[in-house]
Amino acid sequence: MNSISAYDVVVVGGGAAGLSAAVALARSLRSVVVVDAGEPRNAPAGGAHNLLGREGIPPLELLAAGRREAEQYGAEILRDRAVTARAEEEGFTVGLAGGGVLRARRLLLATGLVDELPDVPGVAELWGRSVLHCPYCHGWEVRGRRIGVLGAGPMSIHQTLLFRQLSEDVTFFPHRMPDPGPEAWEQLSALGVRVVEGPVQRLRTDGDALRAVVLDDGQEVPVDALVVAPRFAARAELYEQLGGTLTDHPAGALIATGPMGSTEVPGVWAAGNAGDLSAMVSSAAGAGVGAAAAINADLVAEEAAAAVRARAQGAATGTPRRG
Repeated sequence: MNSISAYDVVVVGGGAAGLSAAVALARSLRSVVVVDAGEPRNAPAGGAHNLLGREGIPPLELLAAGRREAEQYGAEILRDRAVTARAEEEGFTVGLAGGGVLRARRLLLATGLVDELPDVPGVAELWGRSVLHCPYCHGWEVRGRRIGVLGAGPMSIHQTLLFRQLSEDVTFFPHRMPDPGPEAWEQLSALGVRVVEGPVQRLRTDGDALRAVVLDDGQEVPVDALVVAPRFAARAELYEQLGGTLTDHPAGALIATGPMGSTEVPGVWAAGNAGDLSAMVSSAAGAGVGAAAAINADLVAEEAAAAVRARAQGAATGTPRRG
């Protein structure tokens, strides 16, 4: 695509938030295109959970169904990467890696986030399968098993407490994290959480199966799953190009949003993990619908104001009113 195409709304990101927004916008008869690079964050996961009526559905299957639903209402799905965004007098232009340019009256960023994982060999390779971070997304699948928690930041103690709810066999590896303080150690001790000191060297695996955490001194601690707390960084390059600034969060950085996804940049909304680092599939989808409703209402208000101005101008010039 080398031509310029114009829409009411360009949605960047075709995950749960972006596709849900596209459905809601298309059902309101808005012209909408979803630009999606095809790199869903939850692709390694076996299933999406806490999703009423679709519990456990494979993430890629869910997104394929979402694309079909959006398209049946007239939304367009464009497999490409949005690389530039610029504000103009009457909206925005979005440049694509494939060479195309899109114009939009409003812009919705459903770009998600990047998980910045600890630099421990084996963690990235098993991420989303036996290396986990969310007890609500993956906890049921490892209930009652040998669970390790890798100290990686301020959320690690909290994660340990949450996963202790799911198993009596939980081991905490402080690794290189700062001392969390006496209260945290007391909680772990009282709950029977084993603490194994020393830097972690790597994970020992057998194919896709995690077998043990290996320390620098060679000690191996058998585990069936390892919990880590990555740093979450919103994919916000386009937002920053438009003059927006990221907001620091204890777990990373995000696009700060107001009611229904509005941002500090006029005409730009954000939904899903880009604006909520802890959003699961269901809440991301809900945020997408909310943002879509807000965008549609904003466009309706703009169109009504334009109609009033046009009517007043016609009356002032004596132009007969049609209809």
